[in-house]
Amino acid sequence: MKEKISIVVPCYNEQDTLRRLVQEIEKLRTALGACIIELIFVNDGSVDHTLSVMKELSEEDQNISYISFSRNFGKEAAMYAGLCNAQGDYVAVMDADLQDPPELLLQMYDALKTGNYDCAAARRTDRKGEPPIRSWFARRFYRLLTRISDMELLDGVRDYRLMRRSMVDVIIKMHEYNRFSKGIFEWVGFQKCWIEYENTTRNSGNSKWNFWGLTRYAIDGIVNFSEVPLSIASWLGLFMTSVSFLAVVFIVIRKLLMGDPVAGWASTASIIVFIGGLQLFCLGIMGKYLAKVYMETKKRPHFIVAESNIENIKNVG
Repeated sequence: MKEKISIVVPCYNEQDTLRRLVQEIEKLRTALGACIIELIFVNDGSVDHTLSVMKELSEEDQNISYISFSRNFGKEAAMYAGLCNAQGDYVAVMDADLQDPPELLLQMYDALKTGNYDCAAARRTDRKGEPPIRSWFARRFYRLLTRISDMELLDGVRDYRLMRRSMVDVIIKMHEYNRFSKGIFEWVGFQKCWIEYENTTRNSGNSKWNFWGLTRYAIDGIVNFSEVPLSIASWLGLFMTSVSFLAVVFIVIRKLLMGDPVAGWASTASIIVFIGGLQLFCLGIMGKYLAKVYMETKKRPHFIVAESNIENIKNVG
């Protein structure tokens, strides 16, 4: 029996790239003649004709399936929906814009067939074409998250990877609502190999990620996989308490020995504002973690499927 490779492709306003992607996958089918390649497009609430293109492609090829959400739930939900409904012996996650070179799947498949690895993941060796400020912050984020968490997240790592069914099944069982897939892929462990490549530009269209969106994504990653921010808040509180105690001792001694009270409302007001800001900062950190707990306890679905051509579709995640 032929092995099956399922390729999960999250899509948001990708009407201009889907046919080109399918053409590239067709080349892989020729190279991987011993495998059945299944494409699963996940429409994440696109507002263009992405869904129509998906339907046309699925009618032309029985190995192309589509899942369409009732609204935009985000890329993380789209990847999770695809993984939940993929049936392949191997499962890949790939962007639709061709910045994830499809031909790398050949190297990934060869790596897994050696039996030494459970996952083969793509890693960019450069950030050519990215704004310098974005690249600088991205590198610092990966370095920071590696230091403050119990996993190693390499710079340039992508969601693009090919995984064995055993690894995918473990990831699916992680039902957490607040998902950060790059962290999840690392946290579950398994044997990985890295396939390095030079960065490529989008085939068409513009990136759906802006700087603020990436910043929020980075914050979510830190909160989801590290308790260090909470520790920082605790240590800041302890430090400021110690400083305040020493300041009180200084004022009392100065008054008793020199009879000189400390004057100056401006400095006092500045200190009060500083302490108040520090308290709000620490409350903000705790509030972020509390918000994550709040969303988890609601048990809301990760996604809701409006329509699909997959039989026995898992309608909610």
